[in-house]
Amino acid sequence: MYLTRFAVNPARRQARFLLGSPQAMHAAVMASFGPESVGEPGEGRVLWRIDRDGYATWLYVVSPRQPQMTHLAEQAGWSDDSTWSTRDYRPLLDRLEPGQHWAFRLHANPVHVITRAHDGKKIRVGHVTAAQQQQWLLDRCKDHGFSVLPSVDDEPGVTVSQRQKRTFRRGNGSVTLSTAQFDGQLQVEDPDTLRHSLVHGIGKAKGYGCGLLTIASPVSR
Repeated sequence: MYLTRFAVNPARRQARFLLGSPQAMHAAVMASFGPESVGEPGEGRVLWRIDRDGYATWLYVVSPRQPQMTHLAEQAGWSDDSTWSTRDYRPLLDRLEPGQHWAFRLHANPVHVITRAHDGKKIRVGHVTAAQQQQWLLDRCKDHGFSVLPSVDDEPGVTVSQRQKRTFRRGNGSVTLSTAQFDGQLQVEDPDTLRHSLVHGIGKAKGYGCGLLTIASPVSR
């Protein structure tokens, strides 16, 4: 597995187009891999996420094979060689042990299932408040191999930010997503399950930039 960080240049027209369309960004990311580079079944999948930290905009990609992003750099990157870098993700995955603490970030599509009154059909709808979205994560973290550490005031140590409701075109229809970014501190409970979550993602809409969980030293991201 590989982790790639790509510096997006929002001043470029194609970059603004990709940032505005998860469908187009997903296609651009997948074009970084050849037809035989998607990985073996069960190995992991291609996941991506957009991070905005101050003036910087980053595209993060986790993938079973090393991507070739020259085409993306020409369209939406910077002119120097530092616009993207890739490192082997396996050493970090192999270091996971029960009880370790890590900082984490997750961009996800928190949804739940409801039954429509008029036809009885079950459908997925997005959680709309920060409290609902936070609870969505807390309800699922154990199933993904970790727990969220409490903050100093004994509240769940996770913040919910960059909450968005986005609608974009897909073919002749449209897709609407309610997304949120989660930042906090986690404790490893089940290393194998957490490894699976890191390379297969969490939640729905993984093809649209959701589900990528990353971890880092608690003192730096």
